[in-house]
Amino acid sequence: MKAAVLFEAKTPLRIEDVTVDKPQAHEVLIRTVACGVCRSDLHFVDGAYPHPLPGIPGHEAAGVVEAVGEEVRTVKVGDHVVTCLSAFCGHCEFCVTGHMSLCIDPGVKRAKGAKPRLMLGDQPIAQMLNLSAYAEMMLVHEHACVAIDPEMPLDRAAILGCAVTTGAGAIFNTAKVVPGETVCVVGCGGVGLAAVNAARIAGAGKVIAVDPVAEKRALAMKLGATHAIDSTSGTAADEVVELSRGGVHHAIEAVGRSQSAATAVKVLRRGGTATILGMMPLGESVGLSALELLADKKVQGALMGRNHFPVDIPRLVDFYQRGLLDLDTIIADRMPLERINDAFDELRRGDTTRSVITFG
Repeated sequence: MKAAVLFEAKTPLRIEDVTVDKPQAHEVLIRTVACGVCRSDLHFVDGAYPHPLPGIPGHEAAGVVEAVGEEVRTVKVGDHVVTCLSAFCGHCEFCVTGHMSLCIDPGVKRAKGAKPRLMLGDQPIAQMLNLSAYAEMMLVHEHACVAIDPEMPLDRAAILGCAVTTGAGAIFNTAKVVPGETVCVVGCGGVGLAAVNAARIAGAGKVIAVDPVAEKRALAMKLGATHAIDSTSGTAADEVVELSRGGVHHAIEAVGRSQSAATAVKVLRRGGTATILGMMPLGESVGLSALELLADKKVQGALMGRNHFPVDIPRLVDFYQRGLLDLDTIIADRMPLERINDAFDELRRGDTTRSVITFG
């Protein structure tokens, strides 16, 4: 199969012929139809986060089940599926207490010493984020995918696996926005726009989008923001506080920079909560001052939107099919696998929302 392989950080990916193994017990072979291009992948490509190499990035995908191994119970051949990097075992403490996105049980991967799932000649290829979706086929644990309505367009469904699961999950699962509450979303890429759209679905009273790019602010307004503010303005945070009459109940940081995290904290009202979604550079931190603590403000993370993806993703599909979730506006471009490096260049420039790699 054709796959985009990263051999060394800070170098372009190369399209190579990679061999994928047959599914073993609890494994599913998926023909990839579409895969979103996420900034999380860019962190690995640019070396900001370490990962064994060579490897195949890509973790926001949808496709069709081609084969299943023994003991697979959740999907069958022919099912249309969305994948999710937060593969879960189903029996560890995190899983049984409802925190499936935190599961790190090694049972969802092949055991050390077992035949690798992916090979380039006689060289093993590391599977990145449990999926390696920039490839014509994916071989994954059955708990890394979920069947969806076959009427759902798979190029739209792909971005449910990360951008929408993360952004919408931050609203529904983490912040638990109550109708009428105020929300500020800092950063209007794919994740941030999904959070804006979800805040509208949740019935937020004011949804304030903050981003430096005018086109992204316009998209946020289309997706449900009531106000949009240029983050390059020296008074951006003050404008949010004024619009929300003292600060917002919930601030969602969807960029991955300490400055945007600081903005998310600054716009909170007393008792407000900032949810940090972006992958910040390793070694950086987000905190609260003594006065902010006395004002009962809170900062929290939300890995992959604290998803329960076997339940969440079919519901998000339903939202799309009912016209509530606008995935078409979030997707900026579709391109073939051969243009994967162009897609990453667009991400580096910061002027796009979500590109989707499509397979023939």
